[in-house]
Amino acid sequence: MTSSLTAPSRARVRGRARGARRLGAGATLGLGVSVLWFSLLVLIPLVAVLVSAAGLGPKEFLDVLTNAQTAAAIRLTVVQSLLVTALNVVMGTALAWVLVRDRFPGKVVLDIVIDVPFALPTIVAGLVLVSLYGPRSPVGIDVNNTRWAVFLALALVTLPFVVRTVQPVLETLDHDVEEAAASLGASRLTTFRRVILPSLVPAIAAGAALAFARGISEYGSLVLLSGNLPNRTEVASVRVFTYLENGQKGQASAIAAVLLVVSLVVIVSLDLIQRRVARRG
Repeated sequence: MTSSLTAPSRARVRGRARGARRLGAGATLGLGVSVLWFSLLVLIPLVAVLVSAAGLGPKEFLDVLTNAQTAAAIRLTVVQSLLVTALNVVMGTALAWVLVRDRFPGKVVLDIVIDVPFALPTIVAGLVLVSLYGPRSPVGIDVNNTRWAVFLALALVTLPFVVRTVQPVLETLDHDVEEAAASLGASRLTTFRRVILPSLVPAIAAGAALAFARGISEYGSLVLLSGNLPNRTEVASVRVFTYLENGQKGQASAIAAVLLVVSLVVIVSLDLIQRRVARRG
């Protein structure tokens, strides 16, 4: 008796069988615990915020977002976060390159200090910035109560993200490919642009997404230096806190929902970029 399945059909069936392998008891338990923990920590609170925002109704929701002070805070937050993310893409990649490819005195110290913003309480970071760039600045630079204060604060707290995502990738790159490109007459700039950079783009995009998400949600490092001036230096997180202080939870949730949507759009866009580059690579 001949089989009713052709060779390609049998291959597809075998492929589906391998891909549909059932989870064992231990894996099922681990998956269940992980999903439960993720739901309690992330999904349920996010849904609660969205439900609270939806409870306002379309008119009140739009009234919150079209309020001049709220709109200015959201605009400032998003624009400054994008600018700081762009800066991190350049400077973070450069720092990662220096740490991996160069040798110099103090390299170990620099490698450790880069992680300080991860461990430093954000209000302490704000105090450091006020001490250095406030009214009594020892370097003669006073950005207190200006938009530069917002930019500097976000730059400080987001500094490590691109560095720490790009650095491991640089360490694993094969030097033989670079040497082959150089032997074929490629300049160092061409080698970096055509050989090294495509391998780094996914890591850079991942670091940029983390930096933007941190920047758009930052609060502690901003409150001392920026002054929280309405329509000038007030960011969205401060506006959310103001609404909560006044007992307006729905209005605060509306701003949080907008920030959540903006973050998701940016993160998904960067993820699509890194996936496309990875497929081409």
